[in-house]
Amino acid sequence: MTTLDTILVITTGGTIDKQYFDALSQYQITNTVVTKLLALARVAHPHRVEVVLRKDSIELTDEDRARIVDRVRQAEVSRIVITHGTDTMTLSARALSTITDKTIVLTGALAPARFIESDAAFNLGMAFAAAQTALHGVYIAFNGSVFRANEVEKDRKRCCFVLKRNLDVRSARED
Repeated sequence: MTTLDTILVITTGGTIDKQYFDALSQYQITNTVVTKLLALARVAHPHRVEVVLRKDSIELTDEDRARIVDRVRQAEVSRIVITHGTDTMTLSARALSTITDKTIVLTGALAPARFIESDAAFNLGMAFAAAQTALHGVYIAFNGSVFRANEVEKDRKRCCFVLKRNLDVRSARED
């Protein structure tokens, strides 16, 4: 079931919004590209994009997570997508799990959205669809899957999110 409720898209930074600066030989988080990605996809569903942070997720503090939780809690809408860096996405998802009356979907990218081979547009689309159809709760949409946030971990070796039990099984086999 799809709803036409407005979706609030909160950006917090992360790889999805990184840009490579040659002079500095490093990536930096710049203005969000999420609005542009949604426009290029011709998204007609009501939505609003709001920048809350511009940080790499490794740099997020407990205060930053509290700020994200407060913004989501105060949102007048019940369907929310959050773009976030992958390294600490599950930590922020855990902090958001106290909010039970909204559908919250976190997503991001392994390559900056400005790169042609980025997974950003696909992951954002998955998150946008999940926000429309999922029951209240906290989810992570990534790599073609939608996971309940408390059931998933980032598998750094495979560069994807996997169910915790899959990560545990593989680790046991590697011992």
